Amino acid sequence: MIAQNLHAVQARIADACVKAQRPLDAVTLLAVSKTFGPEAVQEAYAAGQTQFGENYIQEAVQKITALRHLPLQWHCIGPIQSNKTRVVAEHFDWVHTVDRLKIAQRLSEQRPSHLLPLQVCIQVNVDGGATKSGVAPQEALALAQQVATLPGLRLRGVMSIPEPATDFIAACAVFARVKAVFNALNAQGLALDTVSMGMSADMEAAVQSGSTMVRVGTAIFGGRTKPAA
Repeated sequence: MIAQNLHAVQARIADACVKAQRPLDAVTLLAVSKTFGPEAVQEAYAAGQTQFGENYIQEAVQKITALRHLPLQWHCIGPIQSNKTRVVAEHFDWVHTVDRLKIAQRLSEQRPSHLLPLQVCIQVNVDGGATKSGVAPQEALALAQQVATLPGLRLRGVMSIPEPATDFIAACAVFARVKAVFNALNAQGLALDTVSMGMSADMEAAVQSGSTMVRVGTAIFGGRTKPAA
């Protein structure tokens, strides 16, 4: 079932790319495997998926450890507290949720020297949701410029989790604000390449608006029936 779902999502992304007149390889699929065990990740890997997103750090590290024999790439897409930066720096390949300089500095300091630089995105809050993490668009440039100078990190782009929109047009309008932040950062010479936005329900709008990485969980793994570990 996971393989079938994965192929259906890939077809949705490809169709969205065609409609947006973008290359079929313009968008990377990140399979969000939170609350699902290593066996689900293995099933997705057997179907060709190699990049996985995790929200819950303790649960993720258990899976990363269990699946070290597979050539997988792990993305931290959940909030990071200061006391969790070391384990994130030691285990993940990407972090999408940098929203404070302190967190970026700790990730930089704690990234093991034998590992490749940690790929990071600045999380941006474009719709003012009070419960959402992320810097305001007007603060993104200052944070990005500081993060870009830190050793052990490579700044790749921006990420956002807007509130659910009422329809396709409304979703595109919000996602366009994320893309505008990305464009503004590049205009200042940062040479970024990643816009992480869009999930199961709104990936088509995200692709239409310039997303380069969609984070899809439910459409691949199904509904979540258990809490995070």
